[in-house]
Amino acid sequence: MTSAIAPSHVFEITQDNFEADVLQASLDTPILVDFWAEWCGPCKNLGPMLEKLTAEYNGAFRLGKVDVDKHQQLAAMFGIRSIPTVMLVKDGQIADGFAGALPEGQLREFLSRHVQPREGGLVDEPSAEVVEESPAEVVSRLREEIAAQPDRPELKLDLALSLMRAGQADAAEAELTALPANLATDARAIRLRSQLDLARSLEGAPDLSALRQRVDNDESDWEARDLLGVRLLLEDDAAAGLDQFLTILAKARDWQDGQAKKRLLAAFSTLDDAELVGRYRRRMASLLF
Repeated sequence: MTSAIAPSHVFEITQDNFEADVLQASLDTPILVDFWAEWCGPCKNLGPMLEKLTAEYNGAFRLGKVDVDKHQQLAAMFGIRSIPTVMLVKDGQIADGFAGALPEGQLREFLSRHVQPREGGLVDEPSAEVVEESPAEVVSRLREEIAAQPDRPELKLDLALSLMRAGQADAAEAELTALPANLATDARAIRLRSQLDLARSLEGAPDLSALRQRVDNDESDWEARDLLGVRLLLEDDAAAGLDQFLTILAKARDWQDGQAKKRLLAAFSTLDDAELVGRYRRRMASLLF
């Protein structure tokens, strides 16, 4: 797979070339920075997919690889807490990023927000379609992989995250609790704990449509608006959920001892969309100060 990629599109990032080949070069061409290590199992899944997409995009962006064991100072400069972590550098600044080994469909969605393929890129087949796995299918696949490879504990973290996406919060918490110490402090594990804390607040809560109806009937029903925000956040409409918390912060800042601010901070720790979090942090700050 790697041999089909133009050499100039994939390169190793070091302390010596970072300024010129990443910061300066990103003024002309976006640089996707992949933080990885030889011992990292998920990195071995993500890396080939990133290289494949680099070939397809044919120079619309370049892929820079940072071995965190060799270049710890670079990893520290970006605040890397777990790998794989990917950052998109554009116009000399971090424009977006994510942690963890995303499936190919989500990688394509991530890239499509920032760059478009150039003509002449390498594609597998013009008619090929990316088939997304359902949350239940991902859980089933990961259970099979864990049974076949019990010496790969990182798969158990992947399973915990997938169980949460499948709506199985109790099972996700059980897997999270059983993780070895080195994975319990992984950024994705920390994010999952925040998601579980939010999910617990919905125990016995009305469904989404009932909460919307309550808010429509009474815009000052802060309890319904708060629960609506949590449901939206956990049901993949993060911006709409954050908007609910901001509304409470703007109109009833002290409700429930400042719960809206607490919800926003908890929500920020669950999201891996750096641009979205940055935008809503600024909006929160404008209301508080």
